Amino acid sequence: MGKYNFDEIIPRRGTDCEKYDLLGAYFGNADAIPLWVADGDFRVPDFITAAIRKRVDHEIYAYSYRPEGYYQSIVNWQKLRHNWEVQKEMILPTEGVVLTLSALIMAFTEPGDQVVIQPPVYTPFFTCVRQTGREVVENPLKRTGDHYTFDLDDLKEKISSRTKMLILCNPHNPVGRVWTEAELLELGRICVEHNILMVSDEIHSDLVFGGYRHIPFPTLSKELADRCIVCMAPSKTFNIAGLSSSYVIIPDPAIRGQFDRFLHQLHLVNGNIIGNVALEAAYTHGSEWVDEQNDYLAENRNYLLDVLSKRMPRVRMTFTEATYLAWMDFSAYGLSEKELNHRLIHQAGIVLNKGSIYGKEGDGFFRLNFACPRSVLATALEKMAGELGR
Repeated sequence: MGKYNFDEIIPRRGTDCEKYDLLGAYFGNADAIPLWVADGDFRVPDFITAAIRKRVDHEIYAYSYRPEGYYQSIVNWQKLRHNWEVQKEMILPTEGVVLTLSALIMAFTEPGDQVVIQPPVYTPFFTCVRQTGREVVENPLKRTGDHYTFDLDDLKEKISSRTKMLILCNPHNPVGRVWTEAELLELGRICVEHNILMVSDEIHSDLVFGGYRHIPFPTLSKELADRCIVCMAPSKTFNIAGLSSSYVIIPDPAIRGQFDRFLHQLHLVNGNIIGNVALEAAYTHGSEWVDEQNDYLAENRNYLLDVLSKRMPRVRMTFTEATYLAWMDFSAYGLSEKELNHRLIHQAGIVLNKGSIYGKEGDGFFRLNFACPRSVLATALEKMAGELGR
C-alpha cells in the first residue's frame, strides 16, 4: 500500500471541467463516463496544493518573475528523473506546449516551409503547422502487428529543400511508444544531414512504465543537442494542465536567443504566478508521488489488457510503454468509426477519442485515457463489453 490514494473518486462535474462539463454539448450524453481528454482524475498531490495555498494567502497577485528556485527545480528534476545535465540558461519558460509549438514554427520557419510530423499523432501537431501557413509533411509511423516504429525510408523520400523542421512526440501520443536510443539516433542523423530543426515534445516524459526509459533527445550527442528544442511541462505528470506551466530546454545559445527574442516580441514571458509555484513544488517534492502514480497507471494498463483479452478479444491494443493513453484498434468489428462512436457514447455511455483525429492512420482506432480510479475504468470497460461483446 503506497502513501497516496489513487482509488479516490473526486467529483469533477460543475467545476468548468472540459472533460466532464462539456460532455452534453460535445457528445449529447452528459452522463457518459469520460475517457477522452488527456488529464487525470487523480487529486493533485498535497505538496503542490499547500504551496499554492500559501501563495494565494498573500492576497496580492501582481506582476512577478520566476525565482532561482523555479529554475533549479527543473535542473534537479531532469537530473534525478532522466540523468540530464541541464544548465539554468538553457530553460525558457512558456505558457503551454501547444502554444509553444506554434511559436516555434513561426520563429524558425517561413510560410510555405515544410514541417514533418509522424501520424497517428497528437492532433495539434497538424493544426499548429497548418494554421501558421506552413505545409504538413506526413511521415507516418510504420505499424508491424501492434508495434510502431519510425519509417525512415519514407522520411528520406519526402524531405525536400523546403523541409525545415520535424516535430517528434516522445513518448508518443497516442501510440504510447518510448523511442529507443537507436531509433532516436537514426532519426536525428537524418535531420542533421538535411539541416532540419528537431522539436521534441516530451510532455509525457515522466509517465514511463517499468522496463522502459525516456531518453531526452539532446542527451544523445552534442550534434543533436545543437539542432534540438525540447518542450516539457509538469502538467500531465501532476495533473495541473490548467496552470500554464510549460517550458522549453534549448542547449544551443543561438537558437535559444532567437526564440527568446520571439517570445518577448509576443509578450509571452510573464507567466502565471500559481503555475510557477506549482511547478517548483512539483519538481521539488514530487518524485515519490510520480513513482506511485506510474505504478498505479501500469496496473490500470495491465487490467485493461486483461479485460480486453477476456471480454473483447477483437479489440487489439498497442502495448502502452508510457503515457496513460491506450491506443486500441476496433476495426475487427467491421463498423464505421461513426457507428462505433455512436454506440460507445449512446449505448455503452462512455466517451473515447476517435482515432481519425490523429490522422488517417487512426481510422478504426480509438484512444482511451486510463488515468482514473480503477473502479471507474472497470465500470467503463463493463459497459463497453456489454455493448460490443466478443
